[in-house]
Amino acid sequence: MTIDRRRALALFGLGGAGAAGEAMAATPRAPFAGRVAFIHGVASGDPLDDRVVLWTRATAEATTAPIAVRWDVAADPAFKTIVRQGQATAVAARDHTVKVDVTGLKPATDYFYRFRHVKNGKPSGKGVSGRTRTLPKGPTRDVVLAVASCSLYPNGYFNAYDAIARLPRVDAVLHLGDYIYEYGAAPDDYGMASPTAKTRVPDPPRELLSLEDYRRRHALYKTDPALQAAHARAPWIVVWDDHETADNSWIGGAENHQPKTEGDWAKRKAAGIKAYYEWMPIREPAAGTLPEASWRRFQFGDVATLLMTETRLTARSHQLDYGSDLPVKDGKPDFAAFAVKLADPARRMMGQGQEQWLAREVDASMKADTAWQVLGNQVVMARVIPPDLKAAMGDAAYAALLAKLPDYVAKPVEQSRGLSLAGAPGNLDAWDGYPADRSRVYDIFKAGKARPIVLAGDSHAFWANELWDDAGTTRVAAEFGVTSVTSPGYSDYLPGAPLDQAYVARNKEVKFTDQGAKGFLLLTLEHGRATGELVAVSTILDTQYQTRVLKRFVVTPGDEGGVKALAEG
Repeated sequence: MTIDRRRALALFGLGGAGAAGEAMAATPRAPFAGRVAFIHGVASGDPLDDRVVLWTRATAEATTAPIAVRWDVAADPAFKTIVRQGQATAVAARDHTVKVDVTGLKPATDYFYRFRHVKNGKPSGKGVSGRTRTLPKGPTRDVVLAVASCSLYPNGYFNAYDAIARLPRVDAVLHLGDYIYEYGAAPDDYGMASPTAKTRVPDPPRELLSLEDYRRRHALYKTDPALQAAHARAPWIVVWDDHETADNSWIGGAENHQPKTEGDWAKRKAAGIKAYYEWMPIREPAAGTLPEASWRRFQFGDVATLLMTETRLTARSHQLDYGSDLPVKDGKPDFAAFAVKLADPARRMMGQGQEQWLAREVDASMKADTAWQVLGNQVVMARVIPPDLKAAMGDAAYAALLAKLPDYVAKPVEQSRGLSLAGAPGNLDAWDGYPADRSRVYDIFKAGKARPIVLAGDSHAFWANELWDDAGTTRVAAEFGVTSVTSPGYSDYLPGAPLDQAYVARNKEVKFTDQGAKGFLLLTLEHGRATGELVAVSTILDTQYQTRVLKRFVVTPGDEGGVKALAEG
């Protein structure tokens, strides 16, 4: 795969249920003369044991007029047994999207739903339909979750979504962020060097800044048949990361936001969040609540408490950067002084309010004797030091590798090796950049004697990690990092380099990683064990693909909290 310059430094921490096909050639917001259509499919999300959010968008001939939509929920796919129904209105103020929070449903039950246009007071046509499921209540045998992250539209086909749609069982799909990307369609924009970019051109073909821009990008994504199929298969539980607004966002701005040329950050952030709530099947915050405060709980019977966190827009301190924040002493990098900066307890990933919420929920989950406490989290939590590729490959092979790389890749590879020799973390945008906040989360786990499983996205790599406390004496949690749907990983920049083995050799907490595969995580939670299957797709450059399980890991709970082991199984 061709790799573009724009994102090379970031990876080094430095700077329908049918097969997936071509996306619609016409603009996804094109008018449909004389009729209403549902070209963006359907979605459901934020399931509880008695309710679920249903979503669609009504597309009509260019109009700002309201569009009446009928919705039905049935116990069967033929819609012979309707259990709930009603009418909603798609209005221009919400980009003609429709979101309904359907209540009065039974726990642990599959439902089928549809939307139809109301014409002359009656539903017309077949409309568009999907399948959803409510959460279990009380004693529960097991739960099956598919976990995904990071789908860069021009870089490849969404085969991972198609594979999720084909699963024989999936109770819910978790998306950990970077559902969309904000970049444009210039030749040097992220993903535009891919062979698939010619037929998967971002719309609008510019970087997203305005509400209309973000709406159009969401609309484009939801014309993708593989993504539509995955949404129609099961309810989704989602959280944003940075690209839903701008790359490496934090409370006061983003690396990919320049106020002098791109305007006010608060306005851009608000536009991204508004479009996200309009276009995603997520329950919206209560009146008077900050829209950024999207953390929430989902209870899967007595098997799992899922706690979805927000670590981007409510409290995150500005990321440190080796280029600007690493002091130099006697002509050499002063990593000891940098470590003091990094460990400052004032540096936050979560705010105090979210931490207090997390502590309460973990405590309540344990008092209810729930088997697992699952953290839906955007970025990798494990301590990860970059690999020393020279040590792993030998001097001659390493020199040959560098000689083949363009300078914009070779230079950060060498700088990354310097971090490895210094024992310094590579990704300061992850929890490694906020160690005091990470310790506070671990303290919450330990105080509650919780049995946590942390889920992480963002890194474009698979991870199976054991998380240890600061003293290195207590195994606090297990972590599964899910790779990307299409976004490029470290191995795409360094094909053939023994990255995976080198990461494991360098890091106590890393038990397995694959820095190149694309796919999703299938997580099965039971009493006494949790099984994570790292499912890879064979290609993202063709809609014909196969899947295989790269590795399967079993997590067992500790007797006094934490986890006993994470082992291949």
